[in-house]
Amino acid sequence: MPRLSAATPFLHPDCTVTNCTFGRFVEIGQGSRLLNAEIGDYSYCDRYADIANTSVGKFANIASFARIGPTDHPMDKASLHHFLYRSADYWNDAEDDPDFFAHRAIRRARIGHDTWIGHGAIVRPEVTVGDGAVVAAGAVVTRDVAPYTVVAGVPAVPLRDRYAPGISERMQRLAWWDWDHARLRRALPDFRALGAAAFLDKYGG
Repeated sequence: MPRLSAATPFLHPDCTVTNCTFGRFVEIGQGSRLLNAEIGDYSYCDRYADIANTSVGKFANIASFARIGPTDHPMDKASLHHFLYRSADYWNDAEDDPDFFAHRAIRRARIGHDTWIGHGAIVRPEVTVGDGAVVAAGAVVTRDVAPYTVVAGVPAVPLRDRYAPGISERMQRLAWWDWDHARLRRALPDFRALGAAAFLDKYGG
């Protein structure tokens, strides 16, 4: 029997999951923390990933210790400290600030289909990482990443395109990530054997 299932996400031990939805064949690595996240079909994160207020597409590959959508402190106030909004932790007669948490929740990061977020990378809130893009290990992504672009550094900057000119547009038109499970299985030998251009030529992208 396959380890992963279309019906139930595979959560390794010690995960903390709050207000999240999962697609088919999803795997969440040990000790990961997810909050207000949508994880698309076949996507996974490795150990100790921290994903908050984020929409993740299909077939995303998120390495260990990556952080996506890290929350901000209120830099425009008299203090940065969370006693401002987690006030009930400090006083019996104070409530937490619901407006602060609601504002955090709408500042979503978006991770496209068939992406790779490297070990220890950080993707800031309200940033979109396009389909097929690669974020290098340790990068801090503060701006949108174009589809099929490889970025690295602090802050992250483009290094190169993942494919030769024209291939990324064809791959997005093909959108193989929307194929059903049986079709993916039939094409598995070609996914393994063919380069991107040859794969597109065979499958009509």
